[in-house]
Amino acid sequence: MDWAQLKAKVAGCTDCPLRAGCSQTVFGVGDQKAQWMLVGEAPGLEEDRLGEPFVGQAGKLLDNMLAAVSLSRGKNVYIANVLKCRPPGNRNPQPDEVAKCSPHLRRQIELIQPKLILAMGRFAAQALLGSDATIASLRGKVHQYAGVPLVVTYHPAYLLRNLPDKSKAWADLLFAKQTIVEN
Repeated sequence: MDWAQLKAKVAGCTDCPLRAGCSQTVFGVGDQKAQWMLVGEAPGLEEDRLGEPFVGQAGKLLDNMLAAVSLSRGKNVYIANVLKCRPPGNRNPQPDEVAKCSPHLRRQIELIQPKLILAMGRFAAQALLGSDATIASLRGKVHQYAGVPLVVTYHPAYLLRNLPDKSKAWADLLFAKQTIVEN
Protein backbone atom coordinates (compact mmCIF):
# COMPACT_ATOMS: atom_id res chain seq x y z
CA MET A 1 0.00 0.00 0.00
CA ASP A 2 1.46 3.39 -0.97
CA TRP A 3 0.83 6.71 0.83
CA ALA A 4 -2.30 7.62 -1.11
CA GLN A 5 -3.82 4.16 -0.64
CA LEU A 6 -3.01 4.12 3.07
CA LYS A 7 -4.44 7.61 3.62
CA ALA A 8 -7.64 6.62 1.78
CA LYS A 9 -7.90 3.42 3.79
CA VAL A 10 -7.55 5.32 7.07
CA ALA A 11 -10.11 7.95 5.99
CA GLY A 12 -12.65 5.24 5.18
CA CYS A 13 -11.83 2.89 8.05
CA THR A 14 -14.73 1.43 10.01
CA ASP A 15 -12.80 -1.32 11.82
CA CYS A 16 -13.80 0.12 15.20
CA PRO A 17 -16.57 2.49 16.37
CA LEU A 18 -14.28 5.50 16.80
CA ARG A 19 -14.62 6.71 13.19
CA ALA A 20 -18.35 7.25 13.64
CA GLY A 21 -17.73 9.62 16.54
CA CYS A 22 -14.99 11.83 15.14
CA SER A 23 -15.19 14.60 12.56
CA GLN A 24 -12.19 13.35 10.55
CA THR A 25 -9.24 11.04 10.78
CA VAL A 26 -5.85 12.39 11.83
CA PHE A 27 -3.49 10.57 9.52
CA GLY A 28 -0.16 12.24 10.26
CA VAL A 29 1.92 15.12 9.03
CA GLY A 30 5.46 15.81 8.00
CA ASP A 31 8.37 14.71 5.90
CA GLN A 32 7.61 11.32 4.35
CA LYS A 33 11.35 10.61 4.23
CA ALA A 34 11.99 11.79 7.79
CA GLN A 35 14.76 10.43 9.96
CA TRP A 36 12.70 11.13 13.10
CA MET A 37 9.20 9.71 13.54
CA LEU A 38 7.25 10.97 16.54
CA VAL A 39 4.32 8.86 17.67
CA GLY A 40 1.64 10.07 20.05
CA GLU A 41 -1.39 8.34 21.46
CA ALA A 42 -4.63 9.60 19.92
CA PRO A 43 -6.08 12.80 18.52
CA GLY A 44 -7.68 15.25 20.90
CA LEU A 45 -10.46 17.71 20.21
CA GLU A 46 -8.31 20.24 18.30
CA GLU A 47 -6.53 17.53 16.32
CA ASP A 48 -9.90 16.09 15.34
CA ARG A 49 -11.12 19.53 14.28
CA LEU A 50 -7.98 20.40 12.27
CA GLY A 51 -6.98 16.93 11.05
CA GLU A 52 -3.38 17.30 12.25
CA PRO A 53 -1.61 15.71 15.22
CA PHE A 54 -0.17 17.77 18.07
CA VAL A 55 -1.84 21.14 17.67
CA GLY A 56 -2.88 23.50 20.45
CA GLN A 57 -0.73 24.05 23.53
CA ALA A 58 0.79 20.56 23.45
CA GLY A 59 1.70 21.08 19.80
CA LYS A 60 3.36 24.41 20.57
CA LEU A 61 5.39 22.78 23.31
CA LEU A 62 6.39 19.96 20.95
CA ASP A 63 7.41 22.47 18.27
CA ASN A 64 9.55 24.32 20.83
CA MET A 65 11.15 21.07 21.98
CA LEU A 66 11.97 20.13 18.39
CA ALA A 67 13.39 23.59 17.68
CA ALA A 68 15.69 23.23 20.70
CA VAL A 69 17.38 20.28 18.95
CA SER A 70 17.37 21.97 15.52
CA LEU A 71 14.36 20.09 14.18
CA SER A 72 11.00 21.33 13.00
CA ARG A 73 7.60 19.91 12.17
CA GLY A 74 7.71 18.68 8.60
CA LYS A 75 11.46 19.04 8.10
CA ASN A 76 13.08 15.64 8.70
CA VAL A 77 10.26 14.88 11.18
CA TYR A 78 7.04 12.95 10.69
CA ILE A 79 4.35 13.03 13.38
CA ALA A 80 1.57 10.48 13.79
CA ASN A 81 -0.58 8.88 16.47
CA VAL A 82 -1.29 5.27 17.34
CA LEU A 83 -5.02 5.96 16.88
CA LYS A 84 -6.17 7.93 13.86
CA CYS A 85 -9.58 8.81 15.33
CA ARG A 86 -10.41 10.73 18.50
CA PRO A 87 -11.78 8.67 21.39
CA PRO A 88 -14.94 10.21 22.87
CA GLY A 89 -14.18 12.79 25.54
CA ASN A 90 -10.44 12.29 24.98
CA ARG A 91 -10.59 9.09 27.00
CA ASN A 92 -7.67 6.67 26.92
CA PRO A 93 -7.41 4.34 23.93
CA GLN A 94 -8.94 0.89 24.44
CA PRO A 95 -6.82 -2.20 23.65
CA ASP A 96 -9.14 -3.31 20.83
CA GLU A 97 -8.94 0.16 19.24
CA VAL A 98 -5.15 0.09 19.40
CA ALA A 99 -5.14 -3.40 17.87
CA LYS A 100 -7.41 -2.30 14.98
CA CYS A 101 -5.46 0.90 14.25
CA SER A 102 -1.88 -0.37 14.75
CA PRO A 103 -1.54 -1.77 11.21
CA HIS A 104 -2.00 1.75 9.82
CA LEU A 105 0.82 3.09 11.99
CA ARG A 106 2.99 0.10 11.19
CA ARG A 107 2.58 0.80 7.46
CA GLN A 108 3.42 4.48 7.97
CA ILE A 109 6.64 3.42 9.70
CA GLU A 110 7.44 1.00 6.85
CA LEU A 111 6.92 3.74 4.27
CA ILE A 112 8.95 6.37 6.12
CA GLN A 113 11.79 4.08 7.22
CA PRO A 114 12.85 6.45 10.01
CA LYS A 115 16.21 6.25 11.70
CA LEU A 116 14.52 6.81 15.08
CA ILE A 117 11.05 6.57 16.60
CA LEU A 118 10.20 8.78 19.56
CA ALA A 119 7.23 7.29 21.43
CA MET A 120 5.47 10.06 23.33
CA GLY A 121 3.26 8.94 26.16
CA ARG A 122 2.31 5.70 27.83
CA PHE A 123 -0.09 4.40 25.20
CA ALA A 124 2.28 5.10 22.32
CA ALA A 125 5.14 3.38 24.12
CA GLN A 126 3.04 0.42 25.20
CA ALA A 127 1.48 -0.03 21.75
CA LEU A 128 4.80 0.11 19.90
CA LEU A 129 6.67 -2.07 22.38
CA GLY A 130 3.86 -4.51 23.18
CA SER A 131 4.44 -3.81 26.85
CA ASP A 132 2.50 -2.62 29.87
CA ALA A 133 5.61 -1.11 31.47
CA THR A 134 5.58 2.41 32.89
CA ILE A 135 7.11 5.40 31.13
CA ALA A 136 9.59 5.72 34.01
CA SER A 137 10.87 2.19 33.46
CA LEU A 138 11.09 2.61 29.66
CA ARG A 139 12.86 5.98 29.56
CA GLY A 140 16.63 6.24 29.12
CA LYS A 141 16.99 3.08 27.05
CA VAL A 142 17.08 2.38 23.35
CA HIS A 143 14.30 -0.04 22.44
CA GLN A 144 13.57 -1.49 18.99
CA TYR A 145 10.47 -1.46 16.84
CA ALA A 146 10.80 -3.51 13.64
CA GLY A 147 14.55 -2.92 13.69
CA VAL A 148 14.24 0.84 14.27
CA PRO A 149 15.69 2.38 17.44
CA LEU A 150 12.89 3.66 19.67
CA VAL A 151 13.18 6.11 22.57
CA VAL A 152 10.35 6.71 25.04
CA THR A 153 9.43 10.08 26.52
CA TYR A 154 6.52 11.91 28.07
CA HIS A 155 3.62 13.22 26.00
CA PRO A 156 3.69 17.04 25.64
CA ALA A 157 0.14 17.30 27.07
CA TYR A 158 1.37 15.49 30.20
CA LEU A 159 4.29 17.92 30.46
CA LEU A 160 1.89 20.88 30.45
CA ARG A 161 0.26 19.42 33.57
CA ASN A 162 3.52 18.24 35.18
CA LEU A 163 6.09 20.97 34.68
CA PRO A 164 8.87 19.34 36.76
CA ASP A 165 9.01 16.48 34.23
CA LYS A 166 9.96 18.86 31.40
CA SER A 167 13.62 18.43 32.36
CA LYS A 168 13.23 14.65 32.01
CA ALA A 169 11.66 15.09 28.57
CA TRP A 170 14.56 17.35 27.61
CA ALA A 171 17.00 14.62 28.69
CA ASP A 172 14.99 12.12 26.61
CA LEU A 173 15.21 14.38 23.57
CA LEU A 174 18.98 14.76 23.95
CA PHE A 175 19.25 10.99 24.39
CA ALA A 176 17.23 10.49 21.19
CA LYS A 177 19.46 12.91 19.31
CA GLN A 178 22.56 11.06 20.51
CA THR A 179 20.96 7.74 19.56
CA ILE A 180 20.29 8.86 15.99
CA VAL A 181 23.90 10.09 15.66
CA GLU A 182 25.20 6.69 16.79
CA ASN A 183 22.95 4.69 14.41
